[in-house]
Amino acid sequence: MSRLSVETSTALCLLQDGGRFGVRHLGVTQGGAADWLSMAWANNLLGNPSGAAVIEVTLGGLTLEARDDCCLALTGADLGALLDGQPLMPWCSFIVRKGQRLQFSQPRLGVRAYLAAPGGFNAPAVLGSCATVVREELGGLDGMGRPLARGAELSYSGTAPSLREVPEALRPDFSDTQGLDLVLGAQHGEFSGQSLFDAFNSTWTLDSRADRMGIRLLGPALQYQGKPMISEGIPLGAVQVPPDGQPIVLLNDRQTIGGYPRLGALTPLSLARLAQCQSGQRVRLAPVLQDTAHRQHVEYLQRLGRR
Repeated sequence: MSRLSVETSTALCLLQDGGRFGVRHLGVTQGGAADWLSMAWANNLLGNPSGAAVIEVTLGGLTLEARDDCCLALTGADLGALLDGQPLMPWCSFIVRKGQRLQFSQPRLGVRAYLAAPGGFNAPAVLGSCATVVREELGGLDGMGRPLARGAELSYSGTAPSLREVPEALRPDFSDTQGLDLVLGAQHGEFSGQSLFDAFNSTWTLDSRADRMGIRLLGPALQYQGKPMISEGIPLGAVQVPPDGQPIVLLNDRQTIGGYPRLGALTPLSLARLAQCQSGQRVRLAPVLQDTAHRQHVEYLQRLGRR
């Protein structure tokens, strides 16, 4: 077993995995890595299942000390990572010797970095997952939904493979400002024509009111003209429009049901891109057919699986 101890941390440094499924009928949300794609690549570098437990570091502020020699993989945002003071770029696996310190400072490109270990970090499964959902007090190192805290110890028991890196052609471009693809939902026809035009022909600004539950988009107010709704299940990436007309993209820690109308839902690839955007960044929504979104997703999974 190899171990890492936490020297400094923040409330945004969490243990995550592929998410918690089959429990929404109990009112329990899925949790899991916000940028599933970067998590999958981190695990891929070490030969892990794509949803194995990783550390999600949001905006930096984490320092780890190796208690043993370790092999780790880092993907996702460039948070100014340093290994014993030397710059460490993401999208590769690397060796940390006993006594060395791995430090994440602040965002340079992207928001969330993912640190993986061979076999995944050890943590108890709660309702089938160790994903940390602070609001519901589920998951994490102790199963109680707590963020990583100073003095905590992380461990893993897997075998270290040879060092690898993700080819540059397959690395997501977090500076890309292309549109976020959205599959239209059941209520999109109940919005005014002007609102539908505005939704897909305007630039939206990411509000500072954002967390793992959802991100508010600031722009033209969208007008819903349909009848009041009965609450219904909410999928990951749903774009919900409350009475003020400002859409909210619902993320991994969202509520399980809701009664606001929805334009539709972002595709998985677009959700991964959104998870790396900072508040104040500008994005656009682009409608896409469900069949097209499904084909693009499958094609990317095939590229990921061939590495």
